[in-house]
Amino acid sequence: MLTDQITIRPTTAADMSAVDALLAASYPSLLKPDYPPSVLVTALPLISRANPGLLRSGTYFVAMDGTGRALAAGGWSHAAPQGGVGPRDLGHIRHVATHPSVVRKGLATAVMHQALAQAFAAGIRRLLCQSTRTAVPFYEKLGFRARAEIEIALRPGITFPAVEMIRSL
Repeated sequence: MLTDQITIRPTTAADMSAVDALLAASYPSLLKPDYPPSVLVTALPLISRANPGLLRSGTYFVAMDGTGRALAAGGWSHAAPQGGVGPRDLGHIRHVATHPSVVRKGLATAVMHQALAQAFAAGIRRLLCQSTRTAVPFYEKLGFRARAEIEIALRPGITFPAVEMIRSL
């Protein structure tokens, strides 16, 4: 059961180890039903690490418990996950994760509501998301719609199947 000691706030560089621990706990557990081991063995070491620039951006949020454990995280950026910036009214959802012990408790939704409100205040009117297969229902509940199945190039020769989704603000 969750308590009132959950705080949602923008991340800082000091949150690196907490977010790394969250991603390392979340992705292997939650993605397993939707991806074959051959995909996970190559992708997990590359996607289960916090992005230092994102942590310092002011647009990435974390839900922390009273002990300093990250339970959910996510945010947005103008820059696309693989680099490059498009129109100023277009943003990108970035690195959303929930700890397996608190899935479906509303924490990732609360984090995303913070991110969506901040993106709107910054002039973003459309958000793209490179969703895992696992997270498509989560994003649909937040008003995103699937556009296409995509392959994300993680490194030369290593790709990750995902679903591109979009939402207007």
